[in-house]
Amino acid sequence: MIVGVYDSGVGGLSVLKELYALMPSVDYLYVADAGNCPYGNKSPEFIIDRARKIVSFLIEKGAEAVVVACNTATAAAVSHLREEFSIPIVGMEPAVKPAVQASRTGVIGVLATANTFKGSLYRHTSEKYAHDTRIIEKVGDGLVEAVEKGLVPNALIARYVSDILSSGADVIVLGCTHYPFLQREIEHFAGPGVIVINPAPAVALQTRRVISNTEGNGSMHFYTTGSMMILKKMAKSINHFLNDGNFTKIEL
Repeated sequence: MIVGVYDSGVGGLSVLKELYALMPSVDYLYVADAGNCPYGNKSPEFIIDRARKIVSFLIEKGAEAVVVACNTATAAAVSHLREEFSIPIVGMEPAVKPAVQASRTGVIGVLATANTFKGSLYRHTSEKYAHDTRIIEKVGDGLVEAVEKGLVPNALIARYVSDILSSGADVIVLGCTHYPFLQREIEHFAGPGVIVINPAPAVALQTRRVISNTEGNGSMHFYTTGSMMILKKMAKSINHFLNDGNFTKIEL
């Protein structure tokens, strides 16, 4: 079984980490569209075009299922991909339902990109599960760019968390796959009484449900349209057996 995973950059590695933990024998292909990162300020048309090109590339490389490990790309493109391609396409599910169930105050915070908030999937999920819950939406400007540089922007994190908690939220949803790389800092500034939800484990479980088997060699190969340095560093934190032969620069 070969599963393709893609994101605008390294953020989707937070999902790949959970996929690998759950299904270590599957062979994984990962595309970081770092040459076009971040997606958060791109038009839906641009993101859909990139999605089609990347999924086509992954299928050409043998992918039998694809995980769109990017909330922004899921919001803009996942319905188009499912119409166009016959293989299973798994997207990022906004973790509003578990946040609502976990909240004691009836107020939850969602930290995400502007395009994720504009997506119909997020709106529909919020309307379905949070009709009795107040949602504090916070755009995490600058966080994706920091993660792509290997930085931890503590001042930004502190400000965004403070803005969310000042409205009474006791749960914070990480609505971008880059944000789990800042989860420790987010939890630090939020304090012990606040639950921080990373949707990646649930996405990994859904992927296992929809694929035909989990047999393979446990290999990983990474492709990027941008810089290789941060991708290599963060990918090797998932699987220390990776070497330079596992990484390829591409143009799409």
